[in-house]
Amino acid sequence: MTSMQTLVFTDMDGTLLDHNTYSYEPARPALEALAQQQIPVIPTTSKTYAEMLVLRKTIGLNGPFIVENGAAVFIPHNFFDQKPAGTVWQDGFWCKSFISSKQHWLQLLEQIKAEFDQQFTHFSAMSLKQIQHATGLNEDDARRAARRQYGEPVLWQGEASAKQAFIEAISARGGYPLEGGRFIHISGDCDKGQALQWLCNEYQRQHNVRTQSVALGDGNNDIAMLEAADIAIRIHSPNHEPPELQKQQQVYTSTQHGPAGWNETLTTLLSLPI
Repeated sequence: MTSMQTLVFTDMDGTLLDHNTYSYEPARPALEALAQQQIPVIPTTSKTYAEMLVLRKTIGLNGPFIVENGAAVFIPHNFFDQKPAGTVWQDGFWCKSFISSKQHWLQLLEQIKAEFDQQFTHFSAMSLKQIQHATGLNEDDARRAARRQYGEPVLWQGEASAKQAFIEAISARGGYPLEGGRFIHISGDCDKGQALQWLCNEYQRQHNVRTQSVALGDGNNDIAMLEAADIAIRIHSPNHEPPELQKQQQVYTSTQHGPAGWNETLTTLLSLPI
């Protein structure tokens, strides 16, 4: 292994996509430069498979993508020469799943509903209009967001002081709650970092090259991904402080928000010709 392949793993909302408008336009120069240099951009997101099928086409991405906070990796059939280890074929992609379906977590939420009466709701209990209102998505995008396979987004509606007790109650019952920009995501023992590491290992195995992983994120549910990456880029947010990391080497923070910060940091760190 002498050659090196850079892989860019990116959160979507608040990172590659603007938190309010969902636009990726400010990141277009860096996206185009990465494509020219054949550096894959791998969405690593809380979004669903259904959402990412549309979004990756909109942005012009054709490589792998990681959904529902690391619950599964989807790899186009032509990305590797061989079937990736531990995958199954699903709708034109090789799928590597790390946890079971969301039904278990819906049952868990039902169990603690009385304890936190009227302090939370979640996607499966919300109407399409309510999901639209909570996310700012249009009807079609909201419908795709609701088609979750592995976890369940919870919208906290109670006091901030009670939210920690809710998170602890989920954890005590075997759940792994992750706070994102808008929701608390409830699922099994998976995270974006585990999925990143698996894909890097598979890339090295199939192509016999070393990988350099670059991860970009703005929220607490990005911490595992940022910690696992060789280079961590924290994208500045207008709504909250950058996620706190344990590691200190190869950690960078953008000065601009969202996709503008995405463009700014990648252009500088990877010396992209834009």
